[in-house]
This record gives sequence, structure tokens and C-alpha cells, in this order.
Amino acid sequence: MSDKIKRSALALGLLALPVTALAEDALSGPDTAWIMASTALVLLMTLPGLAFFYGGLVRSKNVLSVLMQCFAIAGLASVLWLVAGYSLAFGEGNAYIGDFSRVMMAGVGRETLSGTIPESLFMMFQMTFAIITPALIVGGFAERMKFSAMLLFTALWMFLVYVPITHWVWGGGWLGQMGLYDFAGGTVVHITAGVAALVAAVVMGPRRGFPGTAMPPHNMTMTVAGAGMLWVGWFGFNGGSALAADGSAAMAILVTHISAAAGTLVWLSMEWIRFGKPSVLGAVTGMVAGLGTITPASGFVGPGGALVIGILAGFVCFNATLFIKRVLKIDDSLDVFPVHGVGGFLGTLMAGVFSATSLGVFSGYGFADGIESMGGQLYVQAVGVVATVVFTAVLTWVILKVVDAITGLRVGDEDEVEGLDIVLHEERGYDIH
Repeated sequence: MSDKIKRSALALGLLALPVTALAEDALSGPDTAWIMASTALVLLMTLPGLAFFYGGLVRSKNVLSVLMQCFAIAGLASVLWLVAGYSLAFGEGNAYIGDFSRVMMAGVGRETLSGTIPESLFMMFQMTFAIITPALIVGGFAERMKFSAMLLFTALWMFLVYVPITHWVWGGGWLGQMGLYDFAGGTVVHITAGVAALVAAVVMGPRRGFPGTAMPPHNMTMTVAGAGMLWVGWFGFNGGSALAADGSAAMAILVTHISAAAGTLVWLSMEWIRFGKPSVLGAVTGMVAGLGTITPASGFVGPGGALVIGILAGFVCFNATLFIKRVLKIDDSLDVFPVHGVGGFLGTLMAGVFSATSLGVFSGYGFADGIESMGGQLYVQAVGVVATVVFTAVLTWVILKVVDAITGLRVGDEDEVEGLDIVLHEERGYDIH
């Protein structure tokens, strides 16, 4: 048989195979392009999005310190993720932690795939999550933690808190095996960051003058610019978590936007009713609350569910912020726990409600698309929330105590009064003559 006939026979044989068999483990150009774009969007959320958002919220004497912390965390988390973080999070391992099979990306080449995208791209996409999560915690101890302490805390927290919980949920661990719904990081990102920020605020104590001295944002223009970047970047955060350019990604983007819009409107309305005027700060904070709360549910709910989740986010997180600051008098400087932590709790539980086919009567309005038993899924969601809160709180407290013993956690009183920009970095955010 000639080579030409052999090639023709082989081609006919391949055409006769099921399409799914041919497609399995095949690189998808559209999926790869979308996740590359999503990776850039998620990195944009931290640099410069979160950096600007947080930087504008602190006092002018500390603006550079916040920007520096976000940039330093981006560098540190990236290197740690490459060295061992990715391997321990997504390596096969056991139900609680991965293995060292992917240390320094061992065994990963240009052709190595994770589903329909290169594994190197999947690793990079997940790296951007590992960057933004500890960066979110900065808001809990802003304006008072030593830079050296922040670096050591971030390194220890990544390996002892973020990596294990990532493995539990997304890396084949026990919560994922239970069937926890966390599409893009309600537990992995928002609950861990929120709880860690609250623990840090309690352990370190309040800023000098809190709560009697007013500490308003020094540059709301910067904060709004950062908030806009967060809103846009979140499309990659949630839409990219589908890991494909498909209907799930499109729906995730839609519900993300709807929840952010609802959260914005509800929060500013609550301020308007309670204080007589709506604030720009309230509008952007409500937006972030809506975004954080929809995150775990974004791949499982429709637009109707997203609208309700956004409304609940604005209402619940607004009141949680007042409770933390005015009743408990905890100086979570930039409201990380009431916005991200409480939003993460709420969104993770609501993922079990609005994804339930038992709400099928509402399916035409975009509420239901998923599980058979709402009660059973709510139990799984509650287990995920409790486990994440307890593990994060205990380990964060231990890490802070260890860091305090090694470097000390906070700057001295005089240094805090002078400002961290000059004291820690010998620079000023603004040099006006």
C-alpha cells in the first residue's frame, strides 16, 4: 500500500472516531486567548486597581506605603507560587495538601496542558489569585504595620493558609470532593482575606486616635479610579474561572456586573437614608461588596439570583461595616472583613440557594440552574464557610504572633504619627512646593 493510500486511510479512520475522543486534551485557541486576557485582567485588579483603591483611602502620609505593599506582595507571591505554592495547591497530594511534583514547574513544558489550555497559563492565572488575596489583607492593618513584618507575614500566610485552602477547594481536596460551590474564590479569596484582616486588626490594635480622631480618605479620585479597575478586572476574575471561552464564562460576567450594580445602588441608598447624603465612598464600597459576594456563586446562578445577591450584599455589608467600627470598635482600617469576609460568607451560602433546581419556579427569571437539593448543598456550603473561617483565624493568629516575636508587628508611636512613607521608605507621595 502506498504512503498516500495509508495517509488517506488514517485520515478516514480519525474522522470516524467520536468528536469527544479527538477533542480530549486538545489545546483550544479560543480558551487559551480568553484565559490569557483574564490573567491580565486579574493582575490589573491588584496593580494598579487595588493599590489605587487602598492608596486613596489612607491618609496622605501613608499612601506610598500601601502602594509599596501591593507591589511587594505581587513580587513575593509570584516567586513563592513558582517555587512551591502552585505545586502544593494543585499537585495531587492528598485531601489536605498537594505534593511537590510541580516545584519550579517541574515537568511542565510548552505543550503541557491543563484541560484545554497550557498548564503554564493555568498556573499563571492562579498566580494572580495568589497575589490579590494577601494584598486584600493590607487593608486590615494599613497605616501601622512594619514593611518587614508585612513581607514575613505574607510569605508564611501564603503557605500555611492560602495554599492549603486552595487545595481543599480547587486542587482536589476534601471540600471540593464534598461538592462545595466556590466558582471564583468566596472561600479561597474573600473569606480568607477578610478573616485574616480582622484577626490582624485585633492582634495589632487600632491606629493612634481611633475611633475618636477622624481619618478620612486623602484622595477619593485615586480610590474611584482603582474601583473602576476592580470592576472591569473582576470580569476576568469570575469569567476567567470558567477556564473556557463559553456560555459559562459569559453568564459569569453578566451576573458579576449585575451584582456589582445592585450593590452600588443599595449601599449609596442606605447612606442616603441614614446620613442624608449618598457618598462616592459608599458607592464604590457597595460595588466591591457586590463583586465579592457574587464571586463564589458566579458560575452557578443566573441574573435574577445575581440581582438578589447584589441587593443583599449592599444591605448586609453596609450594616456589618457599621457594626465592626461603631459597636465592636475594631479598627479594620479599610473595611476588609465587613466587605470581603462577610460578602464571602453571604455569597458562598447564596450559591447553595440560587443554584437549586428546587427554585425551578423562578428558572425563567434566571434564578435556578444546578443542584437537586438546596438543603444538602447549603450544608456543604456552611461546612466550607466554617472550616475556612476557623482554619484561617487560628493560623493567622499564630503567624502574627510568630512574626511579632521575630520582627515586631507595628511601627512605634512616633513613626506612626510621622507616617510610614517617610519612616519606612524615605519618600513622600506628594511633593508640593
